[in-house]
Amino acid sequence: MSSRVWPRRLLTLFFWVLALEFILGAVTKYWPGPTFFGPAYSIKFAEWGYPPYARFAVGTIELVCAILLALPDKRCKFLGSSTLVLVLTGAVTTHIVNHDPIYESISAPTHLIIMAIIALATWPADWRDLFRPRAAVTSRMPARRNLSP
Repeated sequence: MSSRVWPRRLLTLFFWVLALEFILGAVTKYWPGPTFFGPAYSIKFAEWGYPPYARFAVGTIELVCAILLALPDKRCKFLGSSTLVLVLTGAVTTHIVNHDPIYESISAPTHLIIMAIIALATWPADWRDLFRPRAAVTSRMPARRNLSP
């Protein structure tokens, strides 16, 4: 097996694990009762000062972004990760403002850093590439030259 295949597989596994984490987060926001993370998110959102139904919006955004992270297209990864940067910035701010204990607040900043790195790594060369068909984007790229002996 080629030595270039393993890093790609590990990276794919990494994105799948992240996607599963956000799918789990989305499911717990839709769950009506207590979760294994503590009380129901309808109660948590009310304690944080948000309307209880806001959990559905956040859960839906997390679910869509998780799907985008799992797709192989670099543009999808950028859109998913950059949207999650916005959501996670709100989560981190909420935890700070509400003086939540560190054990409840560690996940959001950790994932914020990871999503920011992914967004920067998948940043498109031209913002219009996000809206062009994939064939048009790849046809604009210069051909790679094999420089190895």
